[in-house]
Amino acid sequence: MNLPKQIPNWSIAPIIIIGVLAVSTSSIFIRLANSSANSSGLGFSLVLAASRLSLSALILLPAWSKIQWHRLQPGARRYGAAAGLCLALHFALWITSLSYTSIAASTALVTTNPVWVALLSRFWFGEKLSKLSVAGIAVALGGTIAIALGSAGGGGDGSSIMLGNFLALAGSWAVSLYLLCGREAQRRGLGIGGYIAIAYTVAAIALLPLPLVFQTTYTGYPHIVYVYILLTAALPQLVGHTILNWAVVRVSPTLVSLAILFEPVGASCLGYLIFGEVPGLSVLIGAGILLFGVAIAIFGAK
Repeated sequence: MNLPKQIPNWSIAPIIIIGVLAVSTSSIFIRLANSSANSSGLGFSLVLAASRLSLSALILLPAWSKIQWHRLQPGARRYGAAAGLCLALHFALWITSLSYTSIAASTALVTTNPVWVALLSRFWFGEKLSKLSVAGIAVALGGTIAIALGSAGGGGDGSSIMLGNFLALAGSWAVSLYLLCGREAQRRGLGIGGYIAIAYTVAAIALLPLPLVFQTTYTGYPHIVYVYILLTAALPQLVGHTILNWAVVRVSPTLVSLAILFEPVGASCLGYLIFGEVPGLSVLIGAGILLFGVAIAIFGAK
């Protein structure tokens, strides 16, 4: 997906909204693939993650020829590859979480990454946290605990809900590392197109053999499953992620991060419309507290 470099300022907000809506469809396509294949758990989740990233990497092959390798600073390739490994871990954890917990709980927990980015930046780069950010982190963690303790029902197979919540939270930690490694890679000279091509390719290579380790194959599923896999690569990955990466260099990263917080809202609405999945009251309250805390943390960031 190519976006113009120069567009009117008024049109940026609608484009970001499209990006958030596109990202919100990810959990829906994953749940539909699980249902259509009558399969869930780690093995099939790895199939979905590896296939999604492999298709995205293949589509981005032309971007490799545009990377100006001679202009890269030391560490650019290393950070780009590390980001890909973190992205692979993120998708393996988060997609698996959707087999065990509700869409609302999973997407709310996985979008806590602004909190973890703030904490990691404090210890990695020595960036100080304001008192408002610390307060927001505390509120968000309280919401996380409420979701973990109160989420019930609405999961893919109705079992091990606490495991699903933990996997979603761990997926947020992985994507936080992915974002920080990606920032370092781009600071060292990688353009957004080249960086994404490297990260997606490394992630795909890391994930491709793993389903076989768990004795899960890539073939033999109903045709509609492969349609859903293609849709996850095309819509939430290449459209959603591309738009958000494009927007973050044109408007404040804080605004983009705040926009991403609406992903759980969009995903939960779609989950209700498509699956009739109604989260428990404690999940809704916990998600509201969590998102409020993350918003406070972002506003308090310098």
